[in-house]
Formats: sequence, structure tokens, C-alpha cells
Amino acid sequence: MDVERAVAELGVLIYPGAQMAAVHGLTDLFGVANRIAAEHQSAQLPLLRVSHWQADAEHAPQRIYDSHPAADGALIALLIPPSIGGFSEGQAPPALIQWIRQQHATGATLGGVCVGSILLAESGLLDGRRATTHWTSAKKFAERYPKVTLNADKPIVDDGDLITTGGLMAWSELGLRLVDRLLGPSIATSTARFLVIEHSDSASECGSNFAPILSHGDAAILKVQHWLQANGAVEVSLSAMSQQAGLEERTFLRRFRAATGLKPTEYCQHLRVGKAREMLEFTNGTIDHIAWNVGYSDPSAFRATFKKITGLAPSDYRARFGVTAPTRSVV
Repeated sequence: MDVERAVAELGVLIYPGAQMAAVHGLTDLFGVANRIAAEHQSAQLPLLRVSHWQADAEHAPQRIYDSHPAADGALIALLIPPSIGGFSEGQAPPALIQWIRQQHATGATLGGVCVGSILLAESGLLDGRRATTHWTSAKKFAERYPKVTLNADKPIVDDGDLITTGGLMAWSELGLRLVDRLLGPSIATSTARFLVIEHSDSASECGSNFAPILSHGDAAILKVQHWLQANGAVEVSLSAMSQQAGLEERTFLRRFRAATGLKPTEYCQHLRVGKAREMLEFTNGTIDHIAWNVGYSDPSAFRATFKKITGLAPSDYRARFGVTAPTRSVV
């Protein structure tokens, strides 16, 4: 029996010099994920609609391919593939930059692969945020975009609504991250197994990295979500969030939960734990120091929240997924 499923559109941007292997590879990856999801015959799983958007020098990108033609709707995500020949900073057409900003403003998650992250930096959306890029572009990137916190040593920086990757072939991990968010970790793992490509164990074993709902259509709440993502949800209060939204506190609480499915306090906890997971995987800082960095003055409260969300104590998480050995005790 056919099951009617919601549709989630994932756009792939084609710009001059874009690596077409990544464009078609992402299209195939999402197609495999759709096929695996269909086997579950669940109306809870959305159908991934893949579209290609052609950019030129003068006009906003136009849809030139649609895997499942349907009525136009907002993109759930926009993916910017890498370029084998590199990308020249400062040469992005204004119409393209404006269109990218518009997609983000309407709730799309943006993903830049390798030098594709330069387009995100050109848009200004990465200002005050963390990002990575290809190692050959790192020096120029840091000089041109000083407002971006560049972590060029990391293969992927998942900052919720903005995801950047550092390798030419990292489009596969970016695609799997989105499959994980939209269809769940088991389908992402099955997709990776079918394609014989690697997938992050930390995401599959401890639950996905926090994927905030951005396509709810409430502009005031989306503004607060972008603000929280930018500051890491550190030292924020209900009053400050309400002011950002331009709403009275009771109205803000009601609309925030309706839009995101979480209370503001729960939402902030997920953001903080997501940042802590990355620090545990890629740095040697003590757990108390990490707790402080992500907004917890009480390390015990941080440990309890971290274990509640991931199922592991911070020290156990680092022991399993950390890429470098701690230089001193972090228990």
C-alpha cells in the first residue's frame, strides 16, 4: 500500500566551476535514502525532493532539475558543492549572494562543501560563527573573513543552520548528515552502508547532532533561533529571547514551543551539548573547562545534562569518539 509522505526539498546549487560529481553524487545519495525510507512504509518519513539550481552572473538561481516536481515551496536545505578549480573571493554575483541569504532567512539549512564555504562567507552569514574550509584556502579565507571563527583543522563544522566541510569529497558526509536529520540515524547508516562510504559513528551511536526545526514559518522565532545559534545559547535569558523576538514572554514561550517542539530551556541545552560534543571530539580541554565554555557554571549540571541527551558521560564520550588523547585527567 502506498503511503502519502510529506515532502522536504533539498536544493543543490550549480555555479560556474562547481564539481558536478558532487552535484550528481548528492542527488544519488538522497535517492538511495528515499528508496530505503520507502521500505519502511511510514508516513512519518518525508520524501526527499532534490532540486538543482543554476546560477549565472546576473540573475537569481533558477531550478533546472526536480526529482519530484511539485508545487513550489521553501527549501529545507541548500547545499553548495565544491569546485575543483577553486573559487575566487569577492567575485560572487550580488544576485546569488542575496538569494543565498534569502534561503537562510526563510528557514533553510545551508551547507558549504570545501571552497563552497567561501560563498557562505561572502554572504556574511558566517560572521561571528564557526566554519571550516579546504586547507589550501585556509590562509586567504582567514585574512578575507576575519569575523569568521575558522577551524580549518576540522573536517566538518555542524553549527545547526550552517554546516561547512573541509574536503572535496566531504559532500557525502554532508548529505548523510541531512539524511540523519530528516529520516533518522538508522536510514543514514543504511544509506552509507549501501554506498560503501563512511559515516560519523558519534551521530549514529549517540543520536544525531541537534538539528533545529527551521522551516516552521514563524519569522520572529526563527530570528531568535539564528541568534541563539550565533552566540551558542550562552548567558541567555527568557527576557533576552523575548526581546529578540519582539514578543511578550508568555506569547514567546507559546510560539517557541509550537514552532520548535521544545521549551526554550530545552532548546538551549541541546545547542550547548552539541557544541560540547564537538569540543570533546576535537580538543583536549578539561571537561570543567568545556562546561564553562558552553555556558555551564556548574560542571555537575553539565555532566547530568550531557548524559541525559547523549546517553554517555562526557568522559566516556571523549574516550569513544575523541580524535586526540587527553593530556591530563578529564574525569
